[in-house]
Amino acid sequence: MIDDRSIQRALKAKGHYADEIDGVWGNDSRNGVRAALIAAGVATAAGWPDPRCKFAFQQLMLKDLGIEVGDIDGVIGPQTRIALEKWQNRLRGVTPREGEVAHQPSMWPRQRDVPGFYGMVGQSQQMLTLPYPMKLAWDVSKLVTRISVHAKVHASAGRAFSAIKAHYGPEKIAALGLDLYGGSLNVRKMRGGSAYSMHSWGIAIDFDPEHNQLRWGRDRARMARPDTAPFLDIWESEGWISLGRERNYDWMHVQAARL
Repeated sequence: MIDDRSIQRALKAKGHYADEIDGVWGNDSRNGVRAALIAAGVATAAGWPDPRCKFAFQQLMLKDLGIEVGDIDGVIGPQTRIALEKWQNRLRGVTPREGEVAHQPSMWPRQRDVPGFYGMVGQSQQMLTLPYPMKLAWDVSKLVTRISVHAKVHASAGRAFSAIKAHYGPEKIAALGLDLYGGSLNVRKMRGGSAYSMHSWGIAIDFDPEHNQLRWGRDRARMARPDTAPFLDIWESEGWISLGRERNYDWMHVQAARL
């Protein structure tokens, strides 16, 4: 599914939403999608329930982007699922227009400026001693007590981990899977792309990949549940972003680079 912030941005561009782009789905968002559908000629949307209208507007967004989606009917079918995957593929490595993503502090560069800010991939690394032990996600018998991160994000990541420990405590961290380490430094290209992954600079960290798989949206990802919201809030307070919150995929991933 398309994330709520992106839907609100599209509604605002069409003149059907005037509030803050905050990802909070309220009456203005609900009324906006219905009005936008009717304005686009989908007259039957006037009698549809809110969830169907919301999904139909996502179909309209995909169609506006030139992605074949079939009928604008608010029904999740095979063609729409293919269209959503094409949309997600387009987003990987794409930089939004200025101001589209501005709810987090602007202390880190945008992805396009990462090489100039952080330097060569795999360089300037510093070991971060974790305030609580983590477990290797694919072999939980192995403890992780230190991870490699870029020197420029070392202090910030340390503060985030300490705040997470203070908020949840070790037992709650383990119960939520926030101690399942999926990797930080890994010099590689983005999946399906030619640009380097943010992991290549040690400025991205993955958590619990099994329960937050790459293509999973907020309907399935463990990290999208309310009890992990403080975890993501803490990272965002340090200027890191959650791809799950921004783009509704790859919920395991936080990074010290803006989109």
